[in-house]
Amino acid sequence: MNVFADFEDRVKKAVEPIVSAGEEVDLSRVTVEPPRDAAHGDLATNAAMVLAKGLGMKPRDLAEKIAATLGDDGDVQTVAIAGPGFINLTLTPAFWTRHLAGLLNAGADYGRGAPTGRKINVEYVSANPTGPMHVGHTRGAVVGDVIARLLAFAGNDVTKEYYINDAGEQVNVLARSAFLRYREALGQAIGEIPAGLYPGDYLKPVGEALAAEFGDRLVGKDEAEWLPIVRDRAIDAMMAMIRTDLQTLGVEHDVFFSERTLHAGEGGKIAATIADLTAKGFIYQGTLPPPKGQTPEDWEDREQTLLRSSDVGDDQDRPLVKSNGAYTYFAADVAYFKDKFERGFAEMVYVLGADHGGYVKRLEAVARAISGGAAVADCVLCQLVKLYRNGEPVKMSKRSGDFVTLAEVVEEVGRDPVRFMMLYRKSDAPLDFDFQKVTEQSKDNPVFYVQYAHARAAAIFRQAAEAGIDLPDFAAADVAMLGGLEDVGELGLLRKLAEFPRLIGQAADAKEPHRLAFYLNDLAADFHAQYNRGKDLPQLRFVNQAEPKLSIARLGLVKAVATVLFIGLDLIGANAPEEMR
Repeated sequence: MNVFADFEDRVKKAVEPIVSAGEEVDLSRVTVEPPRDAAHGDLATNAAMVLAKGLGMKPRDLAEKIAATLGDDGDVQTVAIAGPGFINLTLTPAFWTRHLAGLLNAGADYGRGAPTGRKINVEYVSANPTGPMHVGHTRGAVVGDVIARLLAFAGNDVTKEYYINDAGEQVNVLARSAFLRYREALGQAIGEIPAGLYPGDYLKPVGEALAAEFGDRLVGKDEAEWLPIVRDRAIDAMMAMIRTDLQTLGVEHDVFFSERTLHAGEGGKIAATIADLTAKGFIYQGTLPPPKGQTPEDWEDREQTLLRSSDVGDDQDRPLVKSNGAYTYFAADVAYFKDKFERGFAEMVYVLGADHGGYVKRLEAVARAISGGAAVADCVLCQLVKLYRNGEPVKMSKRSGDFVTLAEVVEEVGRDPVRFMMLYRKSDAPLDFDFQKVTEQSKDNPVFYVQYAHARAAAIFRQAAEAGIDLPDFAAADVAMLGGLEDVGELGLLRKLAEFPRLIGQAADAKEPHRLAFYLNDLAADFHAQYNRGKDLPQLRFVNQAEPKLSIARLGLVKAVATVLFIGLDLIGANAPEEMR
């Protein structure tokens, strides 16, 4: 039901008679898309522009030949050549009527892609298990979750994964911080929290739980004895808190992967990965140049185990084993990618904070080294979120314990505004989140504007029932039922609805969920505009008792708008209300 893919095939077939026998023409660059100006028609193709040189013709001359063939298509009302050779098509009202019937028959599956058989792993959030989630994590959580939903709706086999960073020094710091709260729960005076430890009150329940379980038995032990015990319980408590925060946001993962499992066993998966890469010629013993900003005199040159990542697209080679024999953090990342690849994933999507921009090339290089090009790493960066309340910035600092949590934001404004507005900018652009603006009921608030459009559609159906219009089963709509939609606003809505399947594919492929939020806002605007036209021109109202047959067709259009709004909001993870107060 992708109109643009359908007509792309028709355009390519129109080119076939023009190509001489035995002549090869690359049709991969031929596209069909909405024209920039709706006045130019329903569809536009660049076929003549991209094929003319290969066929030894002028673009305009080729466009005229292609246009002549397309003009014979029964679904094409007019063909126009613009500029140096762009071809604009206007489709017949009968075509749009058939498409509307197909949309209504498809229902909640409209725009859903056929199964691709492609396994994709989407890893997102992966916050260190050292405290509750703050608003900085929220954007990555929503972006990653909606990317996964889009990819699945587009027909891919998607696994949503959370990587638990439970093997680094930060979890030892967590354990020491929790131990301090444990002593506090036993009645000891701990004074001011030392610098370098986590000061938040969220660790008090962990200390109390440790006191209840162990009494004072841990107090006299050496750190080497109590630290692993406290660390395990603190990580479990933090992950339970994080899971609760994610549920508050409506985010669920299929897999929670522990970094520690990469180290477990004799040698561990990291050692096995290094051995595999050694056999492939990617490992050597060597030294690295000093980092940017450091002179050779400031740099201690030590021999390390290095990955030849520069051979596969990275800026430089990367250390995997330090000179003291300890694994680097990157070594775990490499083993983790190999684990995913061995689980059958062809694409690994990483949703990362903007401060991880330096990881993009190295992860792409790892994908090439591990898989030999059979799998890819696709990194999506999320810029910072700035919170505002009453026009004043809200400061947050996780280390000082003075920060706004994800749960607090959702509790104040609701899940739907949070999820929608986290997508209302491209993820690699900074986002301002204003508590007041995201809850106001106006067209300037996109989430309200879109949800109100769905509620308005439901209200129109209630109005039709009150007017005594006997509504048919739109899930079995046919052309005869939907004929007569010829108003410019109605045809504009049909064109906008037809963009949805293409939008799904593009947003999924590009890993850009903001496109869906923008599209829904545009669709809502077109729908509200047509509703308002009916206020001024009674003959355009969706419900017109004087013309019951035309009212049925228009209600079919309303049903289609509501269906697409519902699908889109569901992919975003927001509700599609039947009424709003």
